[in-house]
Amino acid sequence: MRHTISVTVENKFGVLSRVAGLFSGRGFNIESLCVGETVDPEVSRMTIVTRGDDRIIEQVTKQLRKLVDVIKVADLTDTSFVDREMLLAKISATEKNKAEILRINEIFRGKIVDISPNTYTFEITGDGGKIDAFLKLIRPFGVKEIVRSGKIAISREM
Repeated sequence: MRHTISVTVENKFGVLSRVAGLFSGRGFNIESLCVGETVDPEVSRMTIVTRGDDRIIEQVTKQLRKLVDVIKVADLTDTSFVDREMLLAKISATEKNKAEILRINEIFRGKIVDISPNTYTFEITGDGGKIDAFLKLIRPFGVKEIVRSGKIAISREM
């Protein structure tokens, strides 16, 4: 089962390395990892997506809590949360397909962030399903390059 884990840490040198090392040292794979400062520049939040059964995830969260610079660990999977990913996609554009590419982008409420004579670069944000659906529709036109952020998540207030 896929789990989304939120880890609040002190914004210090080496914290990311220790967290990633905890996963690799125990043979756990990180599917995506996003890190950024919070409102407090001395604190960062990591959003980690990994797979495992409840026992494995419980072990991971306990080990994370033992790391020195970790402030808080929360498995968001069984809670109510909002998540988003971002995709930058550079698509081949010809006179024949430009209108169709732009229609697909409009349907997904994407932004055109760069144009060259032969390519459009789009920014799409949303959940993983939306990103996957956009890529599926746009692939036949010729995807030159993509960059995908991985998931960021925040719990909902109740």
